Amino acid sequence: MRLAFLIPALGLLAGCLTGAPVRAQEGGNAHEAALAAIVPGDGRMLHGVYPGGRTGEEDDITPADVAAYEKATGARANWIMFSHNWFHGRAFPEATARWIAARGAIPYIRLMLRSDADEDHREPLYTLRAIATGRFDADLQAWGRAAARFGAPIICEYGTEMNGRWFPWNGLWNGRRKGPARFRAAYRHIISVMRKAGAHNILWVFHVNDEDAPKRKWNRFEAYYPGDAFIDILGVSIYSALSPHENWRKAFTRSLPPVMARFAAMAPAKPVIVAEMGTDVHNRHENAARWASDALAMIYSGRWKALKGWAWWNETWENDDNPAHDADLRVQSDPALAAALRKYLTTRK
Repeated sequence: MRLAFLIPALGLLAGCLTGAPVRAQEGGNAHEAALAAIVPGDGRMLHGVYPGGRTGEEDDITPADVAAYEKATGARANWIMFSHNWFHGRAFPEATARWIAARGAIPYIRLMLRSDADEDHREPLYTLRAIATGRFDADLQAWGRAAARFGAPIICEYGTEMNGRWFPWNGLWNGRRKGPARFRAAYRHIISVMRKAGAHNILWVFHVNDEDAPKRKWNRFEAYYPGDAFIDILGVSIYSALSPHENWRKAFTRSLPPVMARFAAMAPAKPVIVAEMGTDVHNRHENAARWASDALAMIYSGRWKALKGWAWWNETWENDDNPAHDADLRVQSDPALAAALRKYLTTRK
């Protein structure tokens, strides 16, 4: 990966950082311009958000959701994440991408080729083999052409947290030991089709979970990596408690270092983002503000030059029929958490 950014990209980067609308460059410069927008070369730390929806399917976010988060943190998000679920349609989600770009942010699209939002089961239609052998090429080509016409930078990922058993692209559901190779083939194929369609304004993320689940040698996230020629950014999810009454906790400060070490060994030239992070604000065993403060202190420490940004998962959802058990990771639900994020977003690079 080159970090010597082209001069035409500097205006794009400035627009991203100031909140002005950004546009990618034409032709061969599009990819470099998009990369400059999300991987600044001046030491600045960018940040993003999944602002939360209503259905739990992560594709129904609104400008009001973003505004609530930004009001609580006192800062504009540089990228805004949402899912594109193919069980709701295969066309490029232009309407959502447009209003995100109009806010001066970069759309971060989780490309979810799946038949439903349920977890822990095998995918019946959008299988890794079907993707890799071209069954959905017409849809992917159309998606790529629409993304190219969109023009502005887009961050995109397929196979979110592929080393976690909850998603259908995990090896557990795809031949176990054969699964990682099938995933690599599918992701490479998606990217190749998109690039041939002209979508050079897309930056592709390899987004892993911080822990491999199941914990098997064949399921280590390194086995799924499509390669430097295909991936622009490495991302990781790190969460602690995800419900008010959950006893399980995870220290961000213990989770990030081993992941960064593995990333450095796997793809040392690639920039890294914490693509998702969060913890429940009502959990009795985890103080959300303290957890976030510790996490951000590590992120902003300068310990890793490759680390370029982070994003908060700002959602609430039902866990069962008892509203008291609802998960709530929203910054606006906890003034102390909001203050912790604001401290870094308004006073640090």
